Amino acid sequence: MTSSSASAVPWAARAGVRTWSSTTPPGEAKEFHSSLPGYRPTPLVECPELAAELGVAAVFVKDEADRLGLPAFKILGASWAVNCALSQRCGLEPARSLTELRDRSGPITLVTATDGNHGRALARMAALLGLASRIYAPAGTAQQTVEAIAGEGAEVVQTELIYDEVVWAAASSTAGHPDDLLVQDTAWQGYEQIPRWIVEGYDTLFDEMDVQLAEHPIHLVTVPTGVGSLLQAALQHYRDSARQQQPAILGVEPVTAACVTASLAAGKPVSVDTSAPTIMAGLNCGTISAIAWPAIRDGLDASVAVTDDQARAGMRRLHELGVPAGSCGGASLAGVRVALGEADRRAALMIGDHSGLVLISTEGAV
Repeated sequence: MTSSSASAVPWAARAGVRTWSSTTPPGEAKEFHSSLPGYRPTPLVECPELAAELGVAAVFVKDEADRLGLPAFKILGASWAVNCALSQRCGLEPARSLTELRDRSGPITLVTATDGNHGRALARMAALLGLASRIYAPAGTAQQTVEAIAGEGAEVVQTELIYDEVVWAAASSTAGHPDDLLVQDTAWQGYEQIPRWIVEGYDTLFDEMDVQLAEHPIHLVTVPTGVGSLLQAALQHYRDSARQQQPAILGVEPVTAACVTASLAAGKPVSVDTSAPTIMAGLNCGTISAIAWPAIRDGLDASVAVTDDQARAGMRRLHELGVPAGSCGGASLAGVRVALGEADRRAALMIGDHSGLVLISTEGAV
């Protein structure tokens, strides 16, 4: 284990993690996703300018600015989890199409806490199924974000709570209400199955990348990280023992919400205070999902935290290259710049001038 000093950029790395293999079987979400209105694989954009800047052979950006008509990848997880949960209530296997799922949907209200994109995705899924939704938002949520969620037909409950607290508020609101279904994208003891389904849904993104990168060897995948669910999906996908390629995985988060970096350095889950604002709202999470931590602990090569200024610079550069990234997508580029900017970190990730990189740009610019 290596970690930075308190005065340096937050960084933690572990050696030998590519010998760890995930035991989670591949999901079956992609067929269902293909039945949703407007489904298509999101673009994978090659950026030779970034390859030259970073001293590597190739850089690709997975652009999630338009995923099923929404400006982020989150609907992949929300839609699959809703499918699995509603189907389980009927004693059935997950539906293979949206039409099939509509036929088994009762008078349910979908409930979640969100810093933006997950809540909007869940509200969209509720609208597609003709269901109600109730979305809880933390303090500081932008009015534009609230209006976007409400525009999907959801009831939005604005709070003065930080993200971790608003998760508990949403969960508590469903107690004693059997027609409320909590679809939260983080796990804790006693609430684990739905977050697992959300992670399964995210695998569609990486399945698409396998096809798009069929002719290109990849040595590093950079993942913007909040509670760790997308990072968990990446680790489960790339730490499959049947895969010939085992790329390094780098998590990136804000310096004001660096719970993954702190936990990786400590070797145990560490919660951090997220009351300081950040432009990376989708990553402003203080506690790792309980089901994500084992995969992060055993399979993540490194985690790094970046400042708002670094994320802005990354976002601007991606815009110059035609990728309409939001702040969290900018964080992905900022994180890889920091990680590859020092020889020891570059060596820890085993990146050289022959390497191919993928940056996940998780959402579009607001």
